[in-house]
Amino acid sequence: MNIALVILSAVVCYLFGSINSSIIVGKCFKLGDIREHGSGNAGATNTLRVLGKKAAVFTLLGDVIKTVVAVLIAKLIVRFISDAFLAEFSLYLSCFATALGHNYPVFFKFRGGKGVLTSGVIIIMISPVIGTVTVLCSVLVIALTRYVSLGSMTGGVVYPLWIILYYPDNIMKIIFSVILGGMLIIKHSANIKRLVSGTESKLGAKKG
Repeated sequence: MNIALVILSAVVCYLFGSINSSIIVGKCFKLGDIREHGSGNAGATNTLRVLGKKAAVFTLLGDVIKTVVAVLIAKLIVRFISDAFLAEFSLYLSCFATALGHNYPVFFKFRGGKGVLTSGVIIIMISPVIGTVTVLCSVLVIALTRYVSLGSMTGGVVYPLWIILYYPDNIMKIIFSVILGGMLIIKHSANIKRLVSGTESKLGAKKG
């Protein structure tokens, strides 16, 4: 029964994560597939550059809501798992599945976003203080440099470091933070190349 609940939670969270708001908003705004415009990323930043603030707000709200619902479902299912180890494992697996769904959505041919906002909501919901500090660090870097990608990757590095510092004995929490942060950085590999070459777009700049 416990294993079945772990699998159920992960699958449900992955499906919620696969609801990509940017792609849906792009179609609602009669743009078509947002992945064929701007940077090609199905996320709030590209939506802002291509469709403007209103569409970006809808995208942001949609991704926040789906992530909150997914994590709440994961937390609810955990209550019915009697084994403490499996319960903790289920929560982290389901949270990862939510981010994985956003990045590789089954509903949109596995081409999604980079999971920045989704990951931010997840870490705030499971580690409120560390998650909030991590997000604030990312926002500060974005504010100072106007590089959303750099700020996002900062969060991917800072989060595991905070977890290792405050929970050195919680191996499962550490592994989760490293995998989540690592996936976020890997999804920004093209941005890293552009940052190095000086061709990365800054926040507020429009791309054709």
